[in-house]
Amino acid sequence: MKIYTNRHVKSNKMFLLTLKGRKDDGAYAVQDRYGEKVLFLFQEEDDAIRYAMMLEYDENYEKEMDIIEVDSKLAIKTCEINNYKYAVITPNDIVIPPKNDNI
Repeated sequence: MKIYTNRHVKSNKMFLLTLKGRKDDGAYAVQDRYGEKVLFLFQEEDDAIRYAMMLEYDENYEKEMDIIEVDSKLAIKTCEINNYKYAVITPNDIVIPPKNDNI
């Protein structure tokens, strides 16, 4: 997983996960090894759907997810302005939900 800047993003749209029915409450993020939250921005909707399905199939995870399409440059700029970590998940990346994530 790589962290990109605006100049590395080629598409105008990306996809992120939110809690089902609560898209205004924020986006799904995972904690890195330092305890800081990292927002996943998926370049492909199929990858976001697959990740959400993995979360929903986890017996210990009781939340349903929605996939939201966002403007890639705006999402990245918002993260940078607010000093929020993000990771652009490309079609070449494989991401598996951690066992003990905190939304």
